[in-house]
Amino acid sequence: QVQLLESGGGLVQAGGSLRLSCAASARTFSNYGMGWFRQAPGKEREFVGAISGTGGTTNYADSVKGRFTISRDNAKNTVYLQMNSLKPEDTAVYYCAAARSSYYVGGSLTDYPYWGQGTQVTVSS
Repeated sequence: QVQLLESGGGLVQAGGSLRLSCAASARTFSNYGMGWFRQAPGKEREFVGAISGTGGTTNYADSVKGRFTISRDNAKNTVYLQMNSLKPEDTAVYYCAAARSSYYVGGSLTDYPYWGQGTQVTVSS
């Protein structure tokens, strides 16, 4: 069982930056590929990006490519989502999730059995 806790959300103006953190309780954190997802009001949860267990492979949704960066510190059992050049359409609840495989960096929600409770990000225009 993996427990995840996101932090770092808040209110930011368009063009600004935020860094989200996700702390995990896993015994061997590097065994898990980690993903970030988001869900805006009235919309389905969508893939933002993911990182492999070693951090050597990343994958991003086209909507955030070039603006968002995922990294991880396995010594701290933490994964990060650095968000730059934020837009109002980035407003959502952001969730981190852990995959069953350390290699997985895909965007399928069903491949992530462990989820955090989410953190709100609001981007004002």
